[in-house]
Amino acid sequence: MCNLVKNHFMKEVIYTEQAPKALGPYSQGIKIGNLLFTAGQVALNPSTSEMNNATIEDEVHQIMRNLTQVAIAAGTSLDHVVKTTIFVTDLSLFGKINELYGGYFESNPPARSTVQVADLPAGARVEIDMIIHIPS
Repeated sequence: MCNLVKNHFMKEVIYTEQAPKALGPYSQGIKIGNLLFTAGQVALNPSTSEMNNATIEDEVHQIMRNLTQVAIAAGTSLDHVVKTTIFVTDLSLFGKINELYGGYFESNPPARSTVQVADLPAGARVEIDMIIHIPS
């Protein structure tokens, strides 16, 4: 008979005022071991709680600033992103989103999935979440 060893991971909630407050019952990020799982971020400005989505450029850059701040709060950075998921309401925007997103990962980009969805919170056109390694 095989003996199974249970792994017990301490789940740590990550929160920073430099990123938007959660719009519902979720955390900005969860740290388990040396991994950070972020909530999906839309282009909410953390200072005003208003959407920064006048242009797709504004929207993507605000999302990436928000994710950067959650990463910093967990002791890591976008340099350590291993996986992202991009949700977009209109795939015709994908070329521009891809160009903007790519500017944040010029070398060794993370694995990524992109999914078209019918709708996103707060009138967003884009939402991005990440899994980020936290170096020791």
